Amino acid sequence: MAAALLARHAGDRVVVRSAGSAPADDLNPAVVEAMAEVGIDLRAAGARPKRLEDAAVAASDVVITMGCGDACPFYPGTRYEDWQLDDPAGQGIEAVRPIRDEIDRRVLDLLASLGIERATA
Repeated sequence: MAAALLARHAGDRVVVRSAGSAPADDLNPAVVEAMAEVGIDLRAAGARPKRLEDAAVAASDVVITMGCGDACPFYPGTRYEDWQLDDPAGQGIEAVRPIRDEIDRRVLDLLASLGIERATA
C-alpha cells in the first residue's frame, strides 16, 4: 500500500521500491479491495510481494520499515523510519481501510519532510 500511495503522490519524482522480510505468496485480497476504493489497481500496476534484497536498501536514501527489526539491512547514513502499523494480513476490508488511510497520511508527511510537492490533489 505504501509504495502505491507514494507513487501516486510523488509521481516520477521518487523511485519507489517495495519489499518485505517475509513476503506473502500473493497480494492480500482486502488490501487489493481497499486500494481499489481509492482508485489504485494493484494488480494492473504489477504489484506483488517480493523479498527484501540488501541491494535495494543500499541503493535507497530513505528506508521505511514496518516492524522488520533485525531482518532489515542497515546502512549508516541512510534515513530510516519504522512505521508501527497494524498488519493487514488476515484482516477484512473494514480493518484494512484505517491502515490504508494511516499509511496515506504518513506518505504525505514523508513527502513534505523531503520537500517534495504532492503530484495529486
